[in-house]
Amino acid sequence: MAYIKIDKKNFFYNLNQFALKLGSKDKIAIVLKDNAYGHGLDLMAKLSFEFGLTKAVVRNFSEAKRVKEYFQDILILGDRAIVDNRCSFALNSLDDIQNAQKGSRVELKVDTGMHRNGISEESLENALSLIKKKGLNLIGVMTHNRSADELSSELFWQNKRFELVKRRVKAFGFKNIRFHSYNSASALRLNCKNEDLIRLGIGAYGYNELPNIYNSIKLKPVLSLYAKRVSTRELKKGQRVGYGGDFIALRDMVVSTYDLGYGDGWIRSNSFKPFITAEGLPILGRVSMDYISLESSSKEVCIFNNAENASKQLGTISYEILTQLSTNLKRVII
Repeated sequence: MAYIKIDKKNFFYNLNQFALKLGSKDKIAIVLKDNAYGHGLDLMAKLSFEFGLTKAVVRNFSEAKRVKEYFQDILILGDRAIVDNRCSFALNSLDDIQNAQKGSRVELKVDTGMHRNGISEESLENALSLIKKKGLNLIGVMTHNRSADELSSELFWQNKRFELVKRRVKAFGFKNIRFHSYNSASALRLNCKNEDLIRLGIGAYGYNELPNIYNSIKLKPVLSLYAKRVSTRELKKGQRVGYGGDFIALRDMVVSTYDLGYGDGWIRSNSFKPFITAEGLPILGRVSMDYISLESSSKEVCIFNNAENASKQLGTISYEILTQLSTNLKRVII
């Protein structure tokens, strides 16, 4: 079966680059949502713990329960707030505040311009009042930057708005609040030593997709996807391969089938512009359910070792390539 290699050395290298920027590894909250961006939730939680990280960010309480043993502090982005001594819960709306369990640790998300989730700035005092009335333990206030990875001034505009939010929260009487807005792109682009924490996602896994004009740190991809040979045959000139017979051999050639397909999270290739593997081999014709065909007789081949490069071929982004990889694929540490 196709499988994934996780490069521990590269992962630790990436984490160390951000720790150096922050001046402390204690300020890194590793984002492990969506199966740790396809790298494997439990595996990356263990490696993060081994590196010395104490904070994590996940999507829901189910993910949090799986990694609780490794972290002192876990932020849950999308679930009902309940009392838990290690987990805090993002509040994205007034309804979230109403539905939160009394005494739960919560972090209020404020919409400073992304217009996806979060309390509007106009509703801030109303939300803070409701948090007090409901008896919730507010430990953090957060926002999300919409264009940190683009060549624009919007990041600075949003940061200024968030500074005003901070002042209003403090003026309301809340103390010992952690404020955070920096994702990977923000942390790569700006000095972040004065931040309470950063929510480190795609950067930890090796991707810095800022425009080249920014002189930011180089990162190393952590995940490589491999497929194993199932069968090999000699294809004669004119013979066709796979569903629809889209590939027609222009000469006699040796072709092997490899065990990678839709169920593994690999998307259907465009036979008119075939995907080229990390070893320079074009996929011949379409993905045929559980298999691809390559002009190779190797026992295994590397499909990609850099999701950014792979995503450009497939007209998408590295996040999608990584997160759609099946949880059933074996992941091994090198």
